[in-house]
Amino acid sequence: MTGSSYLRGMDLSHLGTPIGPMTRVHGGFANRMYRLDTDQGSFAVKELNLLDRRRAYRAGDVFRFEQAAFAAGIPMPEPISASDQVLIHRWVDGERVPEAPASASSAFEIGEILARIHALGIEWTDRPVEDPTPRDWPQLAERAAATGQPWAGELASQVGTFLAVAHFVDTCERPGPVVLTHRDIQPWNLLSRGGRPVVLDWELSGMLDLAGELGSTALGLSKGPGFDDIEPTIFRSVLDGYVAGGGALPPSGPSWFLFTIAGWLGHTRWNILRCLADVEASTGPDLALSHEVVRDGLRGLPDMFGRLPELEALLG
Repeated sequence: MTGSSYLRGMDLSHLGTPIGPMTRVHGGFANRMYRLDTDQGSFAVKELNLLDRRRAYRAGDVFRFEQAAFAAGIPMPEPISASDQVLIHRWVDGERVPEAPASASSAFEIGEILARIHALGIEWTDRPVEDPTPRDWPQLAERAAATGQPWAGELASQVGTFLAVAHFVDTCERPGPVVLTHRDIQPWNLLSRGGRPVVLDWELSGMLDLAGELGSTALGLSKGPGFDDIEPTIFRSVLDGYVAGGGALPPSGPSWFLFTIAGWLGHTRWNILRCLADVEASTGPDLALSHEVVRDGLRGLPDMFGRLPELEALLG
């Protein structure tokens, strides 16, 4: 059986007798995924990154949330088991969803799915206290230059913008309500099966301001890799589906895009630190992928931040 040293030593006998080696499935931005085929079926075995997680992972609570969502008919892989180190789901075959504007029908259905998720009524008592957003961008730029990072010049030129983004994250008003939700329904966390969406990767689930969840999802489904091809009708289709599914829209405002901006800022910084360490870690993204994520953040986040007025116009 291939995989990390931890997975090679893990007892997976409850999944059946393997009929082939466990194989790495590349592409994860935070963790590492493997496929295991046995006489009981095929399984997605996800090894969580424990070396430098940005936040604690609540395996038991997320697994309970997933079980409730699956039992309620949310289109998703069946959750099999979960620990602080490994998540196991039944494998789902489907087509990868491109980072491009979704169809109106798919966007509408995902809006309905969100409304159903928010109506599950699962108790979630933890309300994480958010620390002030890091403001060490000048120091990171100096370290990047000193270590010869290929994107050091881009980071140095954007230090002022990233400090402004950090200030926005800390001061933007969040009107609520707060809901228990997936927190990351984006094209890379979706499959298309028979033309219908399947929601993957639930490990970031938790409480989130509703506007942030709706804004992040609608924006991600209505555009391509940049911000020049946003389809307003697709953005609205997500919101229309949410209302049709029984949800109520929160007040308009910049908070709709706060979660996307804050998450992108933190993810960029996390990958900068990985690149500065210059070590090929045994879990989490490969070093080459971290460099790619950093470049995307240094170019894309300032663009998004500068377009906030345009994005707010999508809310009508």
